[in-house]
Amino acid sequence: MPQPIKVLMVDDEDKFRETTSKILRKQGFDMMMAATGEEAVEILKKQPADVVVLDIRMPGMDGHEALARIKEIAPRTQVIMLTGHGGVESAIASLDKGAFDYLNKPCDISLLTSKINDAYKAIEDTERWRGEKKAREIMIPVDHYTTILGEKTVREGIEMLMRSFEGLIASGSVMETGHRSILVFDRDGELEGMLSIQDLISAVRPAYLSAPKPSMADSMQYSAMFWTGLFTSQAAKLADTRIADIMSDSPPAVDENANLMELADLMYSRNIRRLVVTRAKGRVIGVVREQELFFEMASIMTRL
Repeated sequence: MPQPIKVLMVDDEDKFRETTSKILRKQGFDMMMAATGEEAVEILKKQPADVVVLDIRMPGMDGHEALARIKEIAPRTQVIMLTGHGGVESAIASLDKGAFDYLNKPCDISLLTSKINDAYKAIEDTERWRGEKKAREIMIPVDHYTTILGEKTVREGIEMLMRSFEGLIASGSVMETGHRSILVFDRDGELEGMLSIQDLISAVRPAYLSAPKPSMADSMQYSAMFWTGLFTSQAAKLADTRIADIMSDSPPAVDENANLMELADLMYSRNIRRLVVTRAKGRVIGVVREQELFFEMASIMTRL
């Protein structure tokens, strides 16, 4: 038989605290009570709780301070904040400090019961997914990624890109061909930008193709003669151009400990295909591409 959920009810209003605890006990919860934040902290030092229902406005140690202390001594414990009239902004702010959720007082007992159960499930989910990989565990280390100086020529950049397609590059336990991009550094080792195949395609087009046409020429179509030889001549002109002159900006940076969902959200919201991974002081240590997230999704699904 599963153990009942241990709940600590913290509120300085005696009647509310005792009545609510009595009802929750009848619902099957293992209840403890505290009248102050200080008392709650002392109880948790001796008796762990799964969920704390914590009033924000209390004399002495208020709910925010109590929340911080609870998270210090019992980081696994989930905290539901209770707020009176006009205290919603304060309750919302507590979510950034580690609270699971908040409810207005007086609260519907069925809603409170539901929130307690959800908070307890969150503990189990946290334990279950604690081993989820971080950015550093799926990235391609920068030492294994193609890099070049911005002062080098496009010809040299293309040669390096070609070499990246010649072999198989290890990415975790998955083998993947070619990088399709190069990280561009300056002589001081600072990341300047990125040279991708898309940058090369953009650069090979003559600028006048993007220039506005006269209104009478909106429907003008270039003839086959116009296009003939244009790609070859433009590619030849591009060969000795500095990479720094055509590269795109550096990809957004994420910390090496970033969660994979953070990476997925950033790629989606920015409509980008790769991110650089950094360590202390912003040092670039690797690259995560959309392929790495795809392979991780595939790995997870094959284990189901």
